[in-house]
Amino acid sequence: MDNVEKGDQMDNVGRERNGAEEELRQLVLERVEAVRTKDPVPLDARQAEDVVTFEVIPSLVSRGKDMGRGATRQWFDSYNGPIGYEVRDREIVAEGDVGFCWFVYHVTGTTVAGTEVSMWVRATLGCRRIGGRWVIVHDHESVPFDPETGEAIIGLAP
Repeated sequence: MDNVEKGDQMDNVGRERNGAEEELRQLVLERVEAVRTKDPVPLDARQAEDVVTFEVIPSLVSRGKDMGRGATRQWFDSYNGPIGYEVRDREIVAEGDVGFCWFVYHVTGTTVAGTEVSMWVRATLGCRRIGGRWVIVHDHESVPFDPETGEAIIGLAP
């Protein structure tokens, strides 16, 4: 094989990777819009049936798409009006049918109890391309905690 063929193969791999990364970027953008509009349908559509989630809201771990639906609806319903959801420091890598996205996001809004919320959360999404579509198979969200008190630290910002 000559250098031109090798170069073409590498270019095709690069284009495929960039295409996959763009599709994952779109997945994150869909997530942002779904939270802002409190619409669980797009979130649900991007989760694998056997997704594993570690959320900042109870429970500790959820397995399967059905488990996450109730928690998401409960979270959305706990806000009076829209939920602000801003993503920063997003990184995306993909190879073949596996990709990862990690970022921090800022949640803002007012709960139905009148509490003003403004907190930054860390997130990592493990994704797989199944049937030609990227879906989340692992969703991990967390906030740092104070090791002396055991309390969550939600006032940090990037």
